[in-house]
Amino acid sequence: MSQKMTRTRSFFDGEWHDGNPGLIGPRSHAMWLGSSVFDGARWFDGLAPDLDRHCERVNRSARALGLKATVASQEIVRLTREGLEGFDGKTAVYIRPMYWAEDGGYMGVPADPETTRFCLCLYEAPMIAPSGFSLGVSPFRRPTPETMPTLAKAGCLYPNNGRAIMEAKSRGFDNALVLDMLGNVAETGTSNLFMAKDGTVYTPVPNGCFLDGITRQRVIGLLREEGKEVVEASLTVAQFLDADEIFSTGNHSKVVPVVGIEGRELQPGPVYEAARELYLSFARSAG
Repeated sequence: MSQKMTRTRSFFDGEWHDGNPGLIGPRSHAMWLGSSVFDGARWFDGLAPDLDRHCERVNRSARALGLKATVASQEIVRLTREGLEGFDGKTAVYIRPMYWAEDGGYMGVPADPETTRFCLCLYEAPMIAPSGFSLGVSPFRRPTPETMPTLAKAGCLYPNNGRAIMEAKSRGFDNALVLDMLGNVAETGTSNLFMAKDGTVYTPVPNGCFLDGITRQRVIGLLREEGKEVVEASLTVAQFLDADEIFSTGNHSKVVPVVGIEGRELQPGPVYEAARELYLSFARSAG
């Protein structure tokens, strides 16, 4: 969705700005060499589930990329609540705290943590109906921790996800099923993945090549509390192709079914329906 189409408020250098202010110039390290991290939380129906955990994670991401976490997570939560007062209270809002480096260190290549900048961007982004999406297996792989800062929610990781999605779309799919370097299933181009087979729930075990998502963690805990067996394991494409049902979790749309994989049609199943209702019940109870 175009940034010009929805209401946006950004907190930067001690004050709120409307719209899309120009914050990064051509000499900024982040524009030149990609030293940026972010996180994403959601406000919808008066709820902001796990907002504190998202704010804590953006600070961990900053440190993982060699930046300086300059704003305490509790203060990011407070600023978010303050910023939300400028919206109509009806349309869902995307909550995006960000850090980036303005200058570089040795020969300009590493980020200089002392030049870290912070911005909190809030913008209207309606929740997407959980109608589901299709997946095509991507030829592109997730990097390993030795090759990229995979434990950070870093901007530099997303062009790879983007090309995976574009390649899948070129073949008629909505999203990409992305593998790790060993050929096991990692995630989609935009979210974590679950599958169910014979009543057992499976999800790729975090191995450092993809983010162990906050919504993912929450859904695992909620399903286990309900007595569901959830197994974190190395999973193959063949297992997903043979699954009874598949669904994804992520901040943007929370819990959404997968309705097709490599041409095989699927229906939203009982495990997905339970996971979505459990998550929404948690969100309502957390406030």
